[in-house]
Amino acid sequence: MYPPAFPTGHFMWLHTDGEHQFGSLDINCIFFIEYCAGDMERPSCVVGDLKQFVVNEAPQTAFYIPDFISEEEESFLLQQVYKSPKTKWTQLSSRRLQNWGGLPHPKGMLTETLPDWLQSCCEKVSSLGVFGGKTANHVLVNEYKPGEGIMAHEDGPLYHPTVSTINLGSHTLLDFYRPVCSQEGPQTQQSRYLLSLLLRPRSLLVLQDDMYCQLLHGIQNRDRDPLTDRVANLSAAGARPGETLSRGTRVSLTIRHVPKVIRTRMVLGRK
Repeated sequence: MYPPAFPTGHFMWLHTDGEHQFGSLDINCIFFIEYCAGDMERPSCVVGDLKQFVVNEAPQTAFYIPDFISEEEESFLLQQVYKSPKTKWTQLSSRRLQNWGGLPHPKGMLTETLPDWLQSCCEKVSSLGVFGGKTANHVLVNEYKPGEGIMAHEDGPLYHPTVSTINLGSHTLLDFYRPVCSQEGPQTQQSRYLLSLLLRPRSLLVLQDDMYCQLLHGIQNRDRDPLTDRVANLSAAGARPGETLSRGTRVSLTIRHVPKVIRTRMVLGRK
């Protein structure tokens, strides 16, 4: 179905929405990196060609691949998203989502078979080596209308420390923030703001290392995005400072690997 992977041309959680864990307090500013320092292998094991897509103006490590999929593939994926049963959608305060693959849990994710159209996406992204040789097994489909966003958050320790996102339909501006550190006194979200990444339709974003483990990421609730020199991938995204982009409806496929799983057959076999 898909062409080659590359284009040819903490412990203190405030709450969770079932997808992300949100936090704004710390224990001496170390909780965001501790879960990345365990026995899990370093995530930065990628095929050599992917390195040409590193965003050098950002901390380690962000990969931005424009036109990762074609317009035809984008159209097909959007059709599949909106053909999904209404019962697959969960409505949240500022967006709605579909969960595929199972519900991640500290005791293990009870796995569910992915539909073919998502399995193909998982295999294509995994072929880049971003999950340490493993194949992604979990996908969140998020729909954002213009004006909708998500508060700054981090993805938590239940996933391999890599997140990948295929963007469909419209652009967005993904903002990155330093975590609140009690040793630095009062801080605002603006004072903690570090940089943004412009995500165009059909692009792939992969976050690892400090970009995944140490920084929060979020999307502002607005319908227009002014571009400044704080957007680290302006050139790669074909944009310039001073532009203002109007948002449309955006669908994101957030593709991850959950290491700890419970196979359905194992559960059913127990009395």
